[in-house]
Amino acid sequence: MSAPLGILLRSAGHEPAHYALVLATGAAAIGREVVLFATNAGCRLLLRDTPLPADPREALLGARGVAGIGPLLEAAEELGLRRIACEAGLRAEGITPEALAPGVEVAGVVTFLAAVGTGQIVSL
Repeated sequence: MSAPLGILLRSAGHEPAHYALVLATGAAAIGREVVLFATNAGCRLLLRDTPLPADPREALLGARGVAGIGPLLEAAEELGLRRIACEAGLRAEGITPEALAPGVEVAGVVTFLAAVGTGQIVSL
């Protein structure tokens, strides 16, 4: 069994959020344990409603046959990715835990680090 992959998302921008999901779902699809930890503005990716502002790149990605954020979020849930919103990051952004999508945990960096253990961490 391979080591867990931890993905740290610190930004709410389209590009880092999209690629965090590409990495996470790709790793999970090949059987890797994945922990997606979002903090600060990155927590917006894990919101229940409209995770990120509308971005014209989404339509372009779809037209070119590339999965966008919506389909990748669905795949992440189907693949059983562990999604954690940073408790301090939520407070910093003024986001309540109730605003998060179902299945998203609220925890701190120690929980994230413990979950990844000696695995890899990618920061976006």
